[in-house]
Amino acid sequence: MKFIRLFILFSLLYVQDVQVDAYLDYNSPFHPIVSSNGMVVSQNLESSEIGTQILEAGGNAVDAAVAVGFSLTTTLPRAGNLGGGGFMLIYLEKQKELFSIDYRSRSSLNSNLKDLFGSKSPPQIQDDDYDLTKYGYKASAVPGTVYGLLEAHEKFGKLSLDKVLKPVIEQAKSGIIVSYDLHNAIGSSDQLRKDPESRRIYFKNNLPIAIGTVMKRPDLARTFEAISINGKKGFYDGWVSEKIESSMNDNEGFIDKNDLMQYTSKFRDPVGVNYRGYSVYTQGPPSGGGVAFLTALNVLSYFNLKKYRKDSSLTYHLLAEALRRGHNNRSHHVGDPDFYNVPTKDLISKGRAKLLTKNIAFDKASRSSSIQKYNHIEESKDTTHYSVIDRDGNAVSNTYTLGYSFGSGVTIPGTGILMNNQMRNFAYKYGDKSSTSRASSPGNKFMPGKRPMSTMHPIMVFNKKDELFLITGSPGGSQIPAANLRVVTGIIDFDLHIGDATMLPRIHKDWPYEDFEFESTLSQDNLNILDKMGHRLKPSDTIGSTQSIQIIDGINYGFADLRRPNSGVSVEKSSQ
Repeated sequence: MKFIRLFILFSLLYVQDVQVDAYLDYNSPFHPIVSSNGMVVSQNLESSEIGTQILEAGGNAVDAAVAVGFSLTTTLPRAGNLGGGGFMLIYLEKQKELFSIDYRSRSSLNSNLKDLFGSKSPPQIQDDDYDLTKYGYKASAVPGTVYGLLEAHEKFGKLSLDKVLKPVIEQAKSGIIVSYDLHNAIGSSDQLRKDPESRRIYFKNNLPIAIGTVMKRPDLARTFEAISINGKKGFYDGWVSEKIESSMNDNEGFIDKNDLMQYTSKFRDPVGVNYRGYSVYTQGPPSGGGVAFLTALNVLSYFNLKKYRKDSSLTYHLLAEALRRGHNNRSHHVGDPDFYNVPTKDLISKGRAKLLTKNIAFDKASRSSSIQKYNHIEESKDTTHYSVIDRDGNAVSNTYTLGYSFGSGVTIPGTGILMNNQMRNFAYKYGDKSSTSRASSPGNKFMPGKRPMSTMHPIMVFNKKDELFLITGSPGGSQIPAANLRVVTGIIDFDLHIGDATMLPRIHKDWPYEDFEFESTLSQDNLNILDKMGHRLKPSDTIGSTQSIQIIDGINYGFADLRRPNSGVSVEKSSQ
């Protein structure tokens, strides 16, 4: 009997050891954060934690997203912003409804080509002339971020605005510790040195504010307080708008109080396609990135990607061919739908994709001239994205930008507001028949009061049961569709979890350019084969920085892309 009891005891211990060993035998080094509670994933962990503070205070996903959007102004000043604009997808679980808010910056009603380019006018404007829209006061379009975030809060939030902004104000007053990344980002942004107010905030003794320094932002705190008390009027009217107008007047900028008071965000219909039974939604025009991304998915739907390895040369080849056709599709007839009749349905139709697919070969890279454009500029990587879900299943996918890192470099004195350089994103060469690039796009030609085309496109994916399955998005300029496409196809085509899908090597191929850009993690064997196929290989720095939440059977799996430092997942603490 004693022998039997000992045998059972050793057997139980053995089983426990086996179970522990099996659990510790991880299949991947890229571990998602797992929780059934609310979750925030952003490019800065401190801002993610402010989002979950709002969830713990009884706020919903929209309240948390608004707090994160304002917080990133302090923690990630090169991209988090009050002086820029973006796009937001909002999903309400109870109503099963998806909403899209376009709060893209728009050109001043006072802006004009003569003040931008002197005697030159389209199509005489050349690529070098675009430098005039890079930095300084004339580079800025009317900011939309504050309007868009507050519009979302007014329509869908639960908590009062003062409760949502309270931790944001406290964070700006208390300050943040300057990280290695922030220190070096400041040092690499020469436009900050050229602006007296930016130089005062971000430099000390003419050097970027030192690593480990506490950077307090009382100027931003005052602006946040004005918004907290007066809502939209706290930014678009009152003393903040007066500061913006007077600074613009003193520096030959375009924006005045009339521009600010007339700005509104827009509710637009999300656009989407069915990809292998999954419903994939994103932002429509003026987002060209959404058109490029959905076009690429449609093209890939004609190939059984699943039968190839996730990291095979053929997979990379097909991704490249799909991406460049997507960029072709966005290059001519995508712009502000309030100014131009964008043929969105045709551009993202299966018929258009089938036509684009006809000349894709399995063993040879296509040339840009072989891709038929639809008949009817340099882009910055310093955007940022964040994803939010609450315990009730409501969700937000938000991407916004200043344009370049630290935008135009201009900070409005006394407000802490860094201004964007989105005037650079218009097509100023329209009418130039010798140009096939986006710079000559009739859909995106410059007009006062217009929103320029953007590659930003936040994403939500629903599974075959119409349940929310994935929230994601990325910064990266023209590389945004490539980053997003790699994550979505990694999950759907190769059954990867969000960690592995995020950390797959990424490639990018635009149109009409021939370069095949690749991350350093792509294997040399694949590069050799792709080179033989005729791809013009060009090493790239990291492509994008997706911040994602995957939802499986009611459990949230969050993963912050490792490509950029300081990002992080924060989880709402249990109320029990």
